[in-house]
Amino acid sequence: MKKLCAFTISFSLLKFSLILCSLTKPPCFWRIKNNVDNGGDLRSDCGFVLITIDWPIEEHFYNHVINFRIPARRYEDILVMFFATDEINKNPYLLPNMSLLFSRIVGLCEDTFELLDKRYSPQSSFLHFINYNCRVRTNCDIELTGPSWMTSLKLAINSRKPKIFFGPFNPNLSDHDQFPYVYQIATKDTCLSHGMISLMLHFRWTWIGLVISNDDQGIQFLSDMREKMQRHGICLAFVNMIPENMQIYMTKAKIYDKQIMASSAKVVIIYGEMNSTVEVSFRRWVYLGAQRIWITTSQWDVILNKRDFSLDFFHGTVTFEHHHSEIAKLRNFMQTVNTSMYPVDISQTMLLWNYFNCSMSKNSNSKMDHFILNNTEESTVQHKFDMVLSEDGYNLYNAVYAVAHTYHELILQKVESQQMAEPKGVFTDCQQVASVLKTRVFTNPVGELVNMNLRENQCAEYDIFNIWNFPQGLGLKVKIGSYYPCFPQSQQLHISEDLEWTTGGTSPQVPTSMCSVTCTAGFRKIHQEQTADCCFDCAQCPKNEVSNDTDMEQCVRCPDDKYANLQQTHCLQRAVSFLAYEDPLGMAIGCMALCFSVLTVLVLITFIKHNDTPTVKANNRILSYILLISLIFCFLCSLFFIGHPSQATCILQQTTFGVFFTVAVSTVLAKTITVVMAFKLTIPGRRMRGMLASGAPNLVIPICTLIQLILCGIWLVTSPPFLDRDIQSEHGKTVIICNKGSVIAFHFVLGYLGSLALGSFGVAFLARNLPDRFNEAKFLTFSMLVFCSVWITFLPVYHSTRGKVMVIVEVFSILASSAGLLGCIFIPKCHVILFRPDSNFIQKYKDKLHY
Repeated sequence: MKKLCAFTISFSLLKFSLILCSLTKPPCFWRIKNNVDNGGDLRSDCGFVLITIDWPIEEHFYNHVINFRIPARRYEDILVMFFATDEINKNPYLLPNMSLLFSRIVGLCEDTFELLDKRYSPQSSFLHFINYNCRVRTNCDIELTGPSWMTSLKLAINSRKPKIFFGPFNPNLSDHDQFPYVYQIATKDTCLSHGMISLMLHFRWTWIGLVISNDDQGIQFLSDMREKMQRHGICLAFVNMIPENMQIYMTKAKIYDKQIMASSAKVVIIYGEMNSTVEVSFRRWVYLGAQRIWITTSQWDVILNKRDFSLDFFHGTVTFEHHHSEIAKLRNFMQTVNTSMYPVDISQTMLLWNYFNCSMSKNSNSKMDHFILNNTEESTVQHKFDMVLSEDGYNLYNAVYAVAHTYHELILQKVESQQMAEPKGVFTDCQQVASVLKTRVFTNPVGELVNMNLRENQCAEYDIFNIWNFPQGLGLKVKIGSYYPCFPQSQQLHISEDLEWTTGGTSPQVPTSMCSVTCTAGFRKIHQEQTADCCFDCAQCPKNEVSNDTDMEQCVRCPDDKYANLQQTHCLQRAVSFLAYEDPLGMAIGCMALCFSVLTVLVLITFIKHNDTPTVKANNRILSYILLISLIFCFLCSLFFIGHPSQATCILQQTTFGVFFTVAVSTVLAKTITVVMAFKLTIPGRRMRGMLASGAPNLVIPICTLIQLILCGIWLVTSPPFLDRDIQSEHGKTVIICNKGSVIAFHFVLGYLGSLALGSFGVAFLARNLPDRFNEAKFLTFSMLVFCSVWITFLPVYHSTRGKVMVIVEVFSILASSAGLLGCIFIPKCHVILFRPDSNFIQKYKDKLHY
């Protein structure tokens, strides 16, 4: 009694733990529920054995042969077998007078499904039921296995029967030394990684997650993808290498879950086998609510049994499938078939099959509001779908035809060699069957060439499908594009834009999958340390540099004749600028120079007209004439700074300025020396009279001017001024200016002028208090004070400006200093000559009396 109670309690606890686990623990949930037969389960693998008989098939043959429950995921395979064998049996040119049928369904030995081996003949209408148990039959009938390569691998061990694997191409089965009797009907994925990369580039997805199986095939795919991603600037956010062993996987499942849920990557590539730990991971993540764009291969067109209804275009599974032509007769077969001949109610099956074998016709007027779940048979018939097979279904279709062509050739060989010891449709030489199968080259009914000995196509086209989820676990595959690897690169990927029906007339919003926000035009990327290349910060382009595209690594500097716009997205042509006469400042300066020149000419005329007056004669009138003439040229030399500069004007600007100002300042110095010497004559014993009479002070002018000419000559020989362009001073403009050439020479010229001015100022300052009515020492002192003030102020202002402003400052200094000399020295004298002639006359009369 105690043992019974203990057993009861233990059993109850075990049952309760299993129920709790199924509700709370996703890993347990998948293990417990994986045998439930619905569209969301891990799919079962099975296969078919094709045989030939020389009598017609009875109408209800398959109702007796297939009398057990078929997994929902195998409906397509059963329908393809029904359709393909029916089509072949109706073809008078292929296996004439013979019937092709699949006599049994083969699954893995450990499956829970009852496995059958049945023989049928019209003479004995009874069925022999035996367990398969991996026994090897004596006949060499060709077996079709798939879609998992493990099925073929297990059945191929210690078996000499030819097998055609109709699942995705797998390199493990292509070793003919190890598996000489296994052939693959699928095309090898030679350009899959290229197509996926092209899709990412099209949608600008640069931050990608990758989930692969931890085997040789997954590692090879990772190597191919990593190489191409680096070449195109795409980065891997994470790589989950899922172990094949379930126990090892379960110890790391939560790590994989956390990694994918926490990652900012919105696009995840899945590459691995169905019915494996990779599929378990995928279903766990969807169960946990991971909203991602899953990019994968055709075998992953699974539908999860969810009750939510989502038309979110980019939160689903995007699959790449080898392109194949549509089988036009399939639709007619589905609509006209006598369902009583088959053990599966095809009208009910079509609705379940819509998920993986229907795509919305591009030319169809069907809309989503036509899709209803009530009265499923009527809606299935009325809804205008194009029946298309999945890739596995199409491979199975080709495999059936490969077997039919092989049997046809074997029968012909028997007839030709008259070896009729065995029945016509029975083949016992497995090596002969394998040899004929290997060499089969035929064209299937849709016009595609099938070569059993060459399944690698470098130009294999891909169709891109998006899987849509509907309520009650239903789904739909919609073709959204194609990939043509042998087209020019710009034409390889084609994404359909005719998807208005998906969102009620508006284009779907494409999500982004990037580590960092895209750097817009006008900015450049600054990569972060110890992060992937796709993770970066954005910084605005430096001054006068542009970037006209997104995510630019470096900004491009604009040419000197162009400048960057405010957004720094492209270069604009610079406007040429200079101090022109049309400018207000240029016009004002030109007018000032001419007015001062005219005024100086009038003063000169006045002095010449009144040359005998004491005011003019005082302090040497010849020097006054020289000073006035030099001032005229000083005013006029400022005109060289206005207008479009040239090499000649650039040289004349500085040389004329330096020479004429040297003449003017040296003349002032000579006049100052003359004043001092004139007053020194009144002191007895001085020898000044001879020097003054001989005009010795006048020699100061040519000596000083000669020195300046030597300095200018050295300047012009060593580094003369030249035409230059200033692109910094004014935004969007190229200012044409005259570069001084040698800055040292320019400052030597200014320094020499300054020394002359200071010398003149010093001498005049000492003579300012000498007694005489017409002593102009005070005027000379004040003029030199103005001159020095102007040029001392000029130096800091000149060096703090650029472009046209620099030119204006120099011209203004020339005009101001020249006007200072003119105004301080000659205006008072003109006032006496023109407005106070009596004062000038009295002095003249006294002078006459004195002599």
